[in-house]
Amino acid sequence: MAVCVSVRSLAGVAVAALLAGALSGCKTTGLDTTGSIASGPGAHSETEWRNESQALGERFRANPRDPDVAIRYAQALRATGQRAQAAAVLETCALHNPNHRPLLGAYGRALADNGSFKQALDVLERAHSPDQPDWRILSVQGAVLDQMGRHEEAQRYYASALRIMPDEPSVLSNLGLSYALSKNLKEAEATLRTAAAQHGAEPKVRQNLALVVGLQGRFQEAETIAKGDLSPDEAAANVAYLRQMLAQQSDLAKKKKHPAAAATPVPAPATGT
Repeated sequence: MAVCVSVRSLAGVAVAALLAGALSGCKTTGLDTTGSIASGPGAHSETEWRNESQALGERFRANPRDPDVAIRYAQALRATGQRAQAAAVLETCALHNPNHRPLLGAYGRALADNGSFKQALDVLERAHSPDQPDWRILSVQGAVLDQMGRHEEAQRYYASALRIMPDEPSVLSNLGLSYALSKNLKEAEATLRTAAAQHGAEPKVRQNLALVVGLQGRFQEAETIAKGDLSPDEAAANVAYLRQMLAQQSDLAKKKKHPAAAATPVPAPATGT
């Protein structure tokens, strides 16, 4: 989940997790880390994705109205880091297919991936209906609301998704991170432990649990959890990074509380001659 930037608050650390999936050695992976914003790029190599992108691009240009091709092409573009182009492809196809719900779902995810959260919510609202709700879309909507700072609303969407798909680990993981964003770390930990215990829970769910445990200062326990999916060196590096972020948070809080002391230069130690 590592986003290699200074974090200004406890909530900021959890935002980093939701946005890019922390505890992955400062490697940004996009908005699919909690299983909420988009389906992951899969097991293809980068070369395979580039070849697929080229082939699908030709098919899309020949027929930009085909939603199946557009969705697959956008996925290949995302996998090769071309997220703005992926959103543009889906927007073009959606203009020709304004009621195609899978296409609208993919388009909404792509918009969220690019940080266009309000527009993403508008599109995702049309990707399903109250009489036929899609738990995956509900979870995406929750994740978008979390990134807009609307955590209570987000949690209601996750609750709706869980009524349709009880104990779904990806939704529980998002809900746990949402609690962390709300600074309710005990509830976050309990929810993420439930998520990690579910059959089929992905490694990123356990890494989110490790994050929340680490946010509570239990670094050794966090490292133990992380070692279940990472090498010992990677787990240790992630916990060291988390310590650094929390130390930055503490320093910023002290400076805010005592600005005069923070601004007072510290005299250099005397040296003998």
